[in-house]
Amino acid sequence: MDHFLYKDGVLCAEDVPVAEIAAAVGTPFYVYSTATLLRHFTLFDEALEGIDHLVCYAMKAASNQAILKTLAQAGAGMDVVSGGEYRRAKAAGVPADKIVFSGVGKTAAEIRLALEGGIRQFNVESEPEMVLLDATARAMNTVAPITIRVNPDVDAKTHAKIATGKSENKFGIPISRARDVYRLAAKMPGLKVIGIDVHIGSQLTDLAPFEQAYQKVADLTEMLRAEGHEIMRLDLGGGLGIPYARDNQAPPLPSDYGAMVRRTLGHLGCEIEIEPGRLIAGNAGLMVSEVIYVKSGEGRDFLIIDGAMNDLIRPAMYEAWHDIIPVVEPEPGAEQAKYDIVGPVCESGDTFARERMMPPVASGDLVAFRSAGAYGAVMSSEYNSRPLIPEVLVRGDQFAVIRPRPTFDEMINRDTIPEWL
Repeated sequence: MDHFLYKDGVLCAEDVPVAEIAAAVGTPFYVYSTATLLRHFTLFDEALEGIDHLVCYAMKAASNQAILKTLAQAGAGMDVVSGGEYRRAKAAGVPADKIVFSGVGKTAAEIRLALEGGIRQFNVESEPEMVLLDATARAMNTVAPITIRVNPDVDAKTHAKIATGKSENKFGIPISRARDVYRLAAKMPGLKVIGIDVHIGSQLTDLAPFEQAYQKVADLTEMLRAEGHEIMRLDLGGGLGIPYARDNQAPPLPSDYGAMVRRTLGHLGCEIEIEPGRLIAGNAGLMVSEVIYVKSGEGRDFLIIDGAMNDLIRPAMYEAWHDIIPVVEPEPGAEQAKYDIVGPVCESGDTFARERMMPPVASGDLVAFRSAGAYGAVMSSEYNSRPLIPEVLVRGDQFAVIRPRPTFDEMINRDTIPEWL
């Protein structure tokens, strides 16, 4: 469910007409719904009610300060994967003891930053990282709390580019070697092992891979405890998917996920962390664009819009589907036609949809890309010297620009020309 609905024939973000925002900020732009963000966070929080737990939002999905602050005020922790994300989380007011640092390539500078500023835990991905973390913590006369990410060799049955739990993926330590790695960690005075971390991928639409992985984690927990390790926290990652198309099979509900967590891990008495990103932010955002031209081609017609692959790269990168709807509600029974929906970037890959059925649309009309709140603005770029597009947050009948569109001068003046040119 989201809070983007037609009201009196016009698409609204909560109680604000989308066309009103377009008139104020220009197109293209992203718009997020506060009510949807909070609803989805609450669904996850309630799904684990009765279990000692923390929902850490995976901020790589959408990391605008206003989104982070909205979720932090609701009680969310943050899952960060870079020093920049750590700084963003702190700037948004997230307490250090609610920030989890993940990622396979943490640098010495990032480790020092988090140890100085405070951290809930590092999710360690490799033995070399463990060695660096131990040495850095000892040099700073402190101890780093860690979980060790295990790779359970489970096929998440998702897109190859967002699968992370198979043996050939770069993430984590093979679960078959976990006992040896935990023994090594226990000997390092700069580390305090507090738990196990696992994450098998993104956009999962079936609970079976989760259950398979979590059962392996349960077995490992009991094995490690028998060897004297204090396993008090299980970080289960994120990955629960969202429906990108109306005719897609609906992914499991957070309540179903919570029941599965209880069934597989509830007997261990561990604190549970989960790190949803897409499910919290995905359906909480739209990208809104204006049709520039309706073009007839040889055997196909095109809608050329002012949004492009640099603004929303998911279709070009992942062959991802987004429902695309007109901002003005079509008349009931309006005849539809097939269009390729494309942007103005000089790449054939700048294509959002092929042969997509659309109601009548004309130059100057607005269209909205649904489910664009996750991996949209955060993955955008200035390719073709196109400025980053605005982000807007709506709450009830209010809206605010939370990232303005830079001017061309601002964009160009970031470059520095050497004196000798």
